[in-house]
Amino acid sequence: MNRAPLVQPWDQHNRELVANVHPPDWTNPAPASRYNLVVIGAGTAGLVTAVGAAGLGAKVALVEKHLMGGDCLNVGCVPSKALIRSARAAAEVRRAAEFGVDVSEGVRVDFSKVMERLRQLRASISPHDSAARFRNLGVDVFLGTARFTGPETIEVGGQTLRFAKAVIATGARAAVPATLGLNGVPHLTNETLFSLTELPKRFGVIGAGPIGCEMAQTFARFGSQVFLVEAAHGILPREDRDAAEIVQAALVRDGVKLLCCGKDLLVSKERDDIRLKVESHGQGYDVLVDQLLVAVGRAPNVEGLGLETVGVEFDRKGVKVNDRLRTTNPRIFACGDICSPYQFTHSADFMARIVIQNALFKGRARASSLIIPWCTYTSPEIAHVGLYEKDANEKSVEVDTFTQEMRTVDRAILDGEPEGFVRVHIRKGTDAIVGATIVAAHAGDLIGEVTLAMKGQLGLKTIAGTIHPYPTHAEAIRKTGDAFNRARLTPAVKKILGRWLAWQR
Repeated sequence: MNRAPLVQPWDQHNRELVANVHPPDWTNPAPASRYNLVVIGAGTAGLVTAVGAAGLGAKVALVEKHLMGGDCLNVGCVPSKALIRSARAAAEVRRAAEFGVDVSEGVRVDFSKVMERLRQLRASISPHDSAARFRNLGVDVFLGTARFTGPETIEVGGQTLRFAKAVIATGARAAVPATLGLNGVPHLTNETLFSLTELPKRFGVIGAGPIGCEMAQTFARFGSQVFLVEAAHGILPREDRDAAEIVQAALVRDGVKLLCCGKDLLVSKERDDIRLKVESHGQGYDVLVDQLLVAVGRAPNVEGLGLETVGVEFDRKGVKVNDRLRTTNPRIFACGDICSPYQFTHSADFMARIVIQNALFKGRARASSLIIPWCTYTSPEIAHVGLYEKDANEKSVEVDTFTQEMRTVDRAILDGEPEGFVRVHIRKGTDAIVGATIVAAHAGDLIGEVTLAMKGQLGLKTIAGTIHPYPTHAEAIRKTGDAFNRARLTPAVKKILGRWLAWQR
């Protein structure tokens, strides 16, 4: 079993997980004489590439040295969302009195059961990404370390795989910058966080990006005293400030102590504790925590692949690819976190589909054609697709913006979730949607409607004319369409209509 710390404790659920995604008794197959495609990395990008190509009749080899399913299944999307759901349940019970439900006995979080639920659910999903399933789908699965050894060869476990085309899908890992001074200081990343079995009374988080914010709020809701340290002002620096501030207020309300604009951060070991010393907004803080999560970025997994051997260029951001996801070696492609600024499971999925077209069939599909939404799963959630207004300004794209507050949407009011808004940007003089931000309890689900409209080139006028069930949160999106229609009713148009109606009397 590789990298055992990824799947601790070694209970029945993690044994089931590993039996699926890195079976200890797995025997690599005898290599075919030549493969249409050899895929290195069995995260989302690699899995989709391999199964899609095999389904079309290609002879495919898939190589994974750690756990199949990659970060998403093992240390990313799946375990984090299981944890977030448990924390939301605790928060909902605490609010129950607002809805006339008596919870006078309070809330007690059994963290060991929370984590067991996480491990059980992860194991139950793992057969979908298992070595056995992919073997049964016609993919030759090799467990071990892959390295390019020649213009058409890859070595894994002492065996040589010959390829017509190859795909690098090795993903990325948590980055821990040396500037943080964490040598000798125990700390967690997303790769080790989900192995916790005891709730830390005091929990430190460095980095207020999506992972840092999600986990800071989650552990605060479980009952930890949470300190969230961020060098920039506020949280979620990529998002619109008013959108991020709504989420920030929610984190603070849940008990997170935000230390933003952090300067001169010093981290040290203090007996059984970890000491954080930092200046925030001119005030010095010196706090002790039991556990420290570092969530400050990602680093591409390029080491040990022998990329120099085959002329594949890379830098600190990852493997260099063109718009068709071809590397500097025309026989080798890449997809997913190893080469994309959009490090999401869903973007890796669709990049893999582009690679299949272009690598096997000389297709001309382009990564730049993808419309990629994303969501941070705090409460409320914050989701985005397309351009922000600041992006539009930088690109000299003139836009009109329509914002609908959730506090005017009946379902949000009835559910006690009135925070947030839907904001849609359209190209000025048209109804063509160029971007949207949604801050709401179900923003991740709502953003799909806007993304579909953009993909199908359906304008805001079409959304305005689309009947939505009442009452739903999605009405907020339709109401931005209503606002667009009202904006078209200029004084001149209104005057003409008034004359017409007067004549009709």
